[in-house]
Amino acid sequence: EITLLSAVSTVFLAAMARPSQRHKAIPQTQSSSPHLFSSELTLAVRSVNLLSRKSDRNKKEHHTDQYHSDQLIVRRGQTFQIELDLSRTFNPNTDKLHLELKTGPLPQVSKKTHIIIPLVDELEDERWEAKIVEQNINRVKLSVNSPVTAVIGKYKLTITTQCLKTGETTTHDSDKDIYMLFNPWCEDDTVYMESEKELKEYVLNDTGRIYYGTEKQIGARTWNFGQFDEGILEACLFVLDNSEVPPSGRGDPVNVVRVISAMINSPDDRGVLEGNWSGNYAGGTSPTAWSGSVEILRQYHREGGTPVKYGQCWVFSGVTTTVLRCLGIPTRSVTNFQSAHDTDVSLTTDVYFDENMEPIHHLNSDSVWNFHVWNDCWMARPDLPPGMGGWQAVDSTPQETSHGTFRCGPASLAAIRSGQVYLKFDTPFVFAEVNSDKIYWQRNPDSTFSQIHSEKKAVGHCISTKAVGSDERVDITHLYKYPEDSEEERIAVETACRYGSKPEVYSSPIAEDVRVEVMMEGEGPRMGGDAQLKIVVKNTSSQPRRTTLHSQVAVMYYTGVLKDTVKKDTLNVELKPQEEKTIDWVLPYTQYQNQLVDQAALMLTLSGRVSETQQVLASQTSFRLRTPDLEIEPIGEAYVGKETSAKITFTNPLPCVLRNVVIRVEGLGLRDLHPIRVGDVSKHANVTVTEHFIPTIAGKRKLVASLECKQLSQVHGVADIDSKL
Repeated sequence: EITLLSAVSTVFLAAMARPSQRHKAIPQTQSSSPHLFSSELTLAVRSVNLLSRKSDRNKKEHHTDQYHSDQLIVRRGQTFQIELDLSRTFNPNTDKLHLELKTGPLPQVSKKTHIIIPLVDELEDERWEAKIVEQNINRVKLSVNSPVTAVIGKYKLTITTQCLKTGETTTHDSDKDIYMLFNPWCEDDTVYMESEKELKEYVLNDTGRIYYGTEKQIGARTWNFGQFDEGILEACLFVLDNSEVPPSGRGDPVNVVRVISAMINSPDDRGVLEGNWSGNYAGGTSPTAWSGSVEILRQYHREGGTPVKYGQCWVFSGVTTTVLRCLGIPTRSVTNFQSAHDTDVSLTTDVYFDENMEPIHHLNSDSVWNFHVWNDCWMARPDLPPGMGGWQAVDSTPQETSHGTFRCGPASLAAIRSGQVYLKFDTPFVFAEVNSDKIYWQRNPDSTFSQIHSEKKAVGHCISTKAVGSDERVDITHLYKYPEDSEEERIAVETACRYGSKPEVYSSPIAEDVRVEVMMEGEGPRMGGDAQLKIVVKNTSSQPRRTTLHSQVAVMYYTGVLKDTVKKDTLNVELKPQEEKTIDWVLPYTQYQNQLVDQAALMLTLSGRVSETQQVLASQTSFRLRTPDLEIEPIGEAYVGKETSAKITFTNPLPCVLRNVVIRVEGLGLRDLHPIRVGDVSKHANVTVTEHFIPTIAGKRKLVASLECKQLSQVHGVADIDSKL
């Protein structure tokens, strides 16, 4: 009995103990329940989809689907969409959500580099805001709007959510960035361009033509701008970052263009390209060997901002076109033939002779380049009087400083044309390049100088750029100046010169009845043979005339700097009334073969005095020795992802062996910059190489080739490759 009672007591006591233990567990459950309840209410972003694939609506609507990048690239002043995956369904009555975008090293709301984007019911123009356009359980699609004045660049995205019931806030940082560009398709953006054909050419075309040579022998080469190539957008923004100009100024295209003009050259800010006109390109690449901007920008970015060696004007211009098109500013490369370089802001190009009519070289600091390549970019100019918008000249070749930095522009073409050189930026310099008069001075016995002759049509000829929608050259001289000798043109020159450093230069016109002109047949002399020109002298008076013509021909850098005189002659000419004489002028190959520099350019200077009237005859004619093209012939049909070939043929025009010949080949979607080492090429020999490549992009693309060789430059070629899927 005692044993049974003890057992019952044990069971009873155990039963009594259970409620007590259960009671102790309840507070633990209750104490954790607020956290479980809070967890259910917390609104958090699990992931962000920036809808940044090429096939997504964002890139197609923003004309950014050609960029070789999986980042979201959009244009300002236009909505784009993103998707958020949330931890639970978004309730607009109890939840809050906003976006934040930050750009630059020190983002600030006041500087418009830290943007807070609220969620709104309806989107309005000209402000940062977001609206929910789709909601599917935990997934939300937002339409985000930006103003047309937004700072361009790379933005970091953060999404902040808040539950009003608990006050709890969460943030989510996107692992991908948003790239904001100028928007020339948006009417309210200052870079807006109306014509769809021009937008396709000046923003979306990744290849173009750059012109060189002389006005009578205009050469053209294809340039691979490659603004959509992999890594180029990042490289262009790196150029901006390297300028040390704060990101807050990047909403204004005038400011951005001015910064890029300074940063493409290297003298004062370690910009992209180091200029070299010496003829010695050791330690770098010869300027004539480049055929595109891609490798230059990639190398500059890859090496952390070390200037790339070497560039000359067409390389500076080609890279400038790439950067500005990449950022969304309509841009073209422009070539001016007989381009003046005014060193003293006189708005005249001055040539000084001594008592014997010999040039005084140390005084002739002004020069006339055979050709000079710069850029036009398109934008409104709200900082200038009305009518000054449209094309603006910008020059990245380091010639003269502007406000202490090597840069030039943007200068309004409308201001240049009308002679309003007092309007910013650097309008006097560009005006002198295209429309200055060439003034000839002779030293007097007392060491003073007298003006003996002036040429009003000496500079600014055949200003050229690639035509819209074709590879043809189009002459845009009329955009830079009125027709020569027209009343409008003379008024523009006189208006401009009132603001120059020598406003008193102009004197009464000198009567002239003897004319001298240099002519060439066909496309002019070819490299490797004797150069033949014709000097035409005409007497327009009814009296006989006698003159002595002094001629000298010098090898010249294309910038107008003379290297060496290779031939001098004196020619006595007697003319009957109304008579015209044609004199054959020959420069043998043996006299120039070892003297030429990069562009194979020469300058023929003629000077003389008419005995009867003391009329001064003065003329300078530049010409180049034409080089052969590389012939590129595609072999068979091309298909994306399959190897195809092209045959490249070249004929050595010289009666000597070419040493260490290299052919460089590149083309967007075909292959990167690629050297083919040909070696030595015998005199007048034909060379054929076959290049194999695999197209990566469907459609018509250009395969560009250039030849690099110490004895021969400006040899290049291009072929269209139509790749099929």
